[in-house]
Amino acid sequence: MVRGALWLIQEVGEGNIFTKEQVRRAFPGVSQADRRIRDLRKYGWNILPSNSDVTLHADEQRFVKAGVPVWDNAARHAASPDKLPSAAEKQAVMEQADHMCVVCGISGGEAYADDSNQTAVLFVSRRPMLMPDGAEVTTLTVECRRCHAGRSSTYKIDVGDVIESIAMLELDDLRRLRRWMIRGRKEVSALDRVWSAYLRLPAAAQEAVRSAVEDS
Repeated sequence: MVRGALWLIQEVGEGNIFTKEQVRRAFPGVSQADRRIRDLRKYGWNILPSNSDVTLHADEQRFVKAGVPVWDNAARHAASPDKLPSAAEKQAVMEQADHMCVVCGISGGEAYADDSNQTAVLFVSRRPMLMPDGAEVTTLTVECRRCHAGRSSTYKIDVGDVIESIAMLELDDLRRLRRWMIRGRKEVSALDRVWSAYLRLPAAAQEAVRSAVEDS
């Protein structure tokens, strides 16, 4: 994993594309070299596969942004992911979150509003959450890959802009935002749930649902 991280930085470079064949050539004799590159995502490295960036071919990935410097033992151990949740835990958390990212609210497979070339990939991760009494707890939550990475070159958050936008909210919206902050996630409407469920259907099933809606 360390060699893979250094190769991405020194040979590929942030924002550039690499292929599985390039990984194999770069690490001859190393078993599952591609998987070791993927493992960097657990440490905040933003590496997009072709199913998240439609401009990529099937064998291509884009190295967007480096994350934790895994070659630094102290930094790597400090950021080391906790014990992975079981399949049953993941399913329960996904269902509780209505298969939506708790940070931005996007559904799995949905395109990002500010970058239609990228579609959301959801996964369950451990995330610190600030409780109303000020205590901080770590909980399992659902995030899209972009929110988890948090440092995509195509998605930047300015704290000043966020505060300014909040100041412009109507009173009802401000109250709703406060509830979201306390819960650690946005409220989900019935329409949101239906849309999320629709996106999880296979193509043939989606076509059947579209026909049913058109006929209603």
